[in-house]
Amino acid sequence: WHLNPIFSAPRSQRRPAPGTTEPNWISTGDLAAVSPVRARALGQHDQRGGGERAEKYWKDVPATVDGMLGGYGHISSIDINSSRKFLQRFLRDGPNRTGTTRALDCGAGIGRITKRLLLPLFKTVDMVDVTEDFLTKAKSYLGEEGRRVRNYFCCGLQDFSPEPNSYDVIWIQWVIGHLTDNHLSDFLKRCRAGLRPNGIVVIKDNMAQEGVIMDDVDSSVCRDLDVVHKIIRRAGLHLLAEERQENFPDEIYHVYTFAMR
Repeated sequence: WHLNPIFSAPRSQRRPAPGTTEPNWISTGDLAAVSPVRARALGQHDQRGGGERAEKYWKDVPATVDGMLGGYGHISSIDINSSRKFLQRFLRDGPNRTGTTRALDCGAGIGRITKRLLLPLFKTVDMVDVTEDFLTKAKSYLGEEGRRVRNYFCCGLQDFSPEPNSYDVIWIQWVIGHLTDNHLSDFLKRCRAGLRPNGIVVIKDNMAQEGVIMDDVDSSVCRDLDVVHKIIRRAGLHLLAEERQENFPDEIYHVYTFAMR
């Protein structure tokens, strides 16, 4: 175990979030709430962040799959199956085949993605999350296969540096909403340095229809595709594939998966 000090950093978002078609507004907030909080669409990401509010929000979240997904635990299998199909296209035989030696799960929580997606495909996995309680729960949640998790890093992503030239896949899901644009770009640059030959970085997250949307409950943001594309380019990464998630509930944001190196 490597439980590094918890930084006072924005908490990693790991949940789908509801949307609305009403012009200039978006429904956001705690998915378990009866009435979602409403926040005005913002044209630019508020770089001040909301770390303390985000940390408090996640400290109150139960360490369960349903907690990790904000009350949408029933979509976990749909999510994992789609992610597996997306990832396997890069793991097939070929001259540029991505290896299966080691993966990194960013904003890993209790290990939902590590357990069901990464451990079945990779020899070893590292997990990074800012909430120590979730990483502690992961040891029991992962079961016997958890022996192949080499490191549990307790750290905010804006302060985390993947070991250079170490990972075949760096998986970043429902996490980027708690990083400012600059923090996200810098983190992706460090991820690029952490890749082994033919390795890939994968982002899977909520996408706004236009601009950037602020969530008043957990202080996360939801960016549109253009903003995310610009951040990826700024980090010096080349987009290899992009896919919209299918078969998710109609009331939540569109979710997209990106592969890059």
